[in-house]
Amino acid sequence: MANSIGYNPDVLSTLANLSSDEVFTPPEVAKAMLDLVPQELFKDPNTKFFDPATKSGIFLREIARRLIKGLREEIPDLQERLDHIFKNQIFGIAITELTGLMSRRSLYCSKHADGPYSVATTFNNSDGNIRFERIEHDWDSSGKCTFCGASKEQFDRGPELETHAYEFIHRKDLEELEKMKFDLIISNPPYQLETQGAGRQARPIYHLFVEQAKKLRPRYLSMITPSRWFAGGMGLDTFRSDMMNDKHIRVLVDYLNGKDCFPQSSVGGVNYFLWDRDNPGQCEFTNIIQGKRNTMMRDLNTHSVLVRFNEGISILSKVQHQSFKSIQEIISPLMPFGLGTDYRGRKRKNPGDYTLHASTGISYVSPEEVPRGHEYIDYYKILISKTSSEHAGEPSEQGDFKVLTSSMKVIGPGEICTHSYFIIGQFESNEEAENLYSYLCTKFVRFLLLLSISSINLSKLVFTFVPLQDFSKSWTDEELYKKYHLEEHEIEFIESMIKPM
Repeated sequence: MANSIGYNPDVLSTLANLSSDEVFTPPEVAKAMLDLVPQELFKDPNTKFFDPATKSGIFLREIARRLIKGLREEIPDLQERLDHIFKNQIFGIAITELTGLMSRRSLYCSKHADGPYSVATTFNNSDGNIRFERIEHDWDSSGKCTFCGASKEQFDRGPELETHAYEFIHRKDLEELEKMKFDLIISNPPYQLETQGAGRQARPIYHLFVEQAKKLRPRYLSMITPSRWFAGGMGLDTFRSDMMNDKHIRVLVDYLNGKDCFPQSSVGGVNYFLWDRDNPGQCEFTNIIQGKRNTMMRDLNTHSVLVRFNEGISILSKVQHQSFKSIQEIISPLMPFGLGTDYRGRKRKNPGDYTLHASTGISYVSPEEVPRGHEYIDYYKILISKTSSEHAGEPSEQGDFKVLTSSMKVIGPGEICTHSYFIIGQFESNEEAENLYSYLCTKFVRFLLLLSISSINLSKLVFTFVPLQDFSKSWTDEELYKKYHLEEHEIEFIESMIKPM
């Protein structure tokens, strides 16, 4: 008991997350996001605030705290001030019935806005200004939701289960919300919908909340999301392009390791941003790596993906200054041979069989079983995992990355793989393939990969910045640093970020 004296944690910092997709926002993060907007908003009795995906109610509670302090002179009587704030200024939509109760408890000190313990006295309904309405998905002829892409097979549920059809993104008609003319929309929306089946990735939905919020044209918009959109993929390519070209994004704070933001969750990198409707311009981009912040004013659309390290901008500029061809030109698509991750061959090899590499080891298949990728079969090539070395894309305790897994290797003619891997190169000789392998192992290459990786997943896209070389020779880091005229501080940054292979 002695150790607990003086320890008075914020109860909202101790909540367990609902799931890996629905993550509670720590109070300090909510405060940092609210610090980005002009604090005059909290001194104006006419401003309106909205969280379209409230879970714990942390944003609404912190907004209320600032308004209670900011309106002391405007509305001296405390109860009158509370009633004005709760009735006219703070609004939310809960993502589930449970989070609606939690949010009302956080804001009104009672799970029922009109309950005897509520600090609000003007509501005649239990929801107050934090509502939850059970919404059903809108299924199309293919069995997908027209709003969020959810599968009817998985999410067409009875009343005893949540539908995960979040109200805010399942609306075509925004007239009611548009009339509110919100000054600030702020949220930590659900990140994805889980999908069933081997090899299927979860479907991201957080971008739908951002896009819907922009349609309401608030003065300011701030949301915290995974940083996976920096590199696109999984339906995020259009969103990535829109965000990178949106001059209204004036602040972006990126946590390389999501655990620095959400200590209890493995969600990869995360970021929050401030969108300013009336003041377009350059973005103040901040990297946070092991508590160290690096900030630069920059345009987000300089490259095809959003480069997340400010220190990498000068390095990338030097690499691309020379006659640049990307190694993407010799990389296969995902699932190069048309065989899923769960495909398995025979244990015994028959004459003419191909050797199949899968996550569980080696087996054998006949040529007739391979639907595509025949152009790779007769050559030496690199087998590379479609996932990065780090768990959930997180760095080690020292803050560095390996990036590529130890499963990467040279395979020869007659060797193929499942969807667990993809292929780089088509060489006549084993020597050229080995030279490519040594090139991919350099810290230089793995750093360039890291510039465009924003999740655990690897694909052709993340090799965008890696230059194609002459693979009749091998390559070392020292040769590459010299070739691209890197300065000592740039080399030191690469060396600090990348582990030996």
